[in-house]
Amino acid sequence: MTRVDHWQLPDGMEEILPEQAEAVENLRRALLDVYHSWGYRLVIPPLMEFTESLLVGLGEDLDLLTFKFTDQFSGRALGIRADITTQVARIDAHSLAEAGVTRLCYAGSTLHTRPKSLMASRSPIQLGAELYGDDSLAADVEIVCLMLATLETAGLFEVTLDLGHVGIYEAVLATAGLSPEHEAIVFDALQRKSVPDLTLALVGVVPEVAALIIALVDLHGDETVLDAARSLFADAVPDALIGIDALQEIAANLRRQTPALDIYFDLSELRGYHYHTGLVFAAYVPGCGQALANGGRYNDVGAVFGRARPATGFATDLKSLMAMSPTTVAQQRAISMPSADDPALTLRVRELRAQGEVVINCLSGSADPQCDRYLVKCNGHWQVKPLSVKDNE
Repeated sequence: MTRVDHWQLPDGMEEILPEQAEAVENLRRALLDVYHSWGYRLVIPPLMEFTESLLVGLGEDLDLLTFKFTDQFSGRALGIRADITTQVARIDAHSLAEAGVTRLCYAGSTLHTRPKSLMASRSPIQLGAELYGDDSLAADVEIVCLMLATLETAGLFEVTLDLGHVGIYEAVLATAGLSPEHEAIVFDALQRKSVPDLTLALVGVVPEVAALIIALVDLHGDETVLDAARSLFADAVPDALIGIDALQEIAANLRRQTPALDIYFDLSELRGYHYHTGLVFAAYVPGCGQALANGGRYNDVGAVFGRARPATGFATDLKSLMAMSPTTVAQQRAISMPSADDPALTLRVRELRAQGEVVINCLSGSADPQCDRYLVKCNGHWQVKPLSVKDNE
């Protein structure tokens, strides 16, 4: 018979204990305050939705990450969200349906059937911001700057920003005229940056066109990459220049605002290619092998909710962000109050708590370990004194 340890959690699931929970919650509040100061309004989508609206437009990867079950009321398939982006797009398109630019932010738990990477949590707290109704590069720059402000609020200043553009890949690949099935094979090899597999996948493609696609593998590095791409694609794939120019303009704008920012270009890195439509970006920090935050433009997602709007946004996992943050929570000490039926004591405790103090009822006759002070009645008034004074009395 298999022994069951009832305290065990499933692989990839973790509980957050008091000290860490306080740090995570403090960071969540601080970040939502930052987003509020930028004009982003908080929304709280439901934890589960019908799968046809929860999964629409975000590709097979999200489908595989989503826990699904049958609704006992309607008999329809429900899913526990693995990503909040589509939910916020639905809110913008259907629930709010506002004219002009709409800025929304969110912070909530998600659930994954399997970890996205080897050490990733299966229960991340997704936090992010989305901007709807503006298709300009200025909107993309705003979202990238807000992501950088997110990392700075968490105490992370040494950031490498990775920039790419889906339009460059799409323009180059269009010259090959591949079927969707064939394109999927090429895309997989390109994401792995495997030149042998990519060469094999492009057998039968015009050699000059195949060479352009393979060239994407090496187009990564500093801004000289954009110059190399412009020279390479100017005659053969002029449509690719739109994405190259966009990357150059965005990078120049970001450098004006943050001169010390380390920017890295990668024209074959296409996170979320199946729903992104333009700029894609990610933030990396030392000591973390995976992107700590990422995002991009995804103009087409809202169409399925009856309102196609330009959209750009980013997301991060609050738990991962907190784990990388050098910020520590200073342990707040508390005041011990006696268990006494005294209206004056009750009033004094309310005053102290309103001032931000932690006051803990002394139920057992001894102060809680968190307490370094205590309330004592002197001359008819309840006063706060150090516990060391009481110990010496």
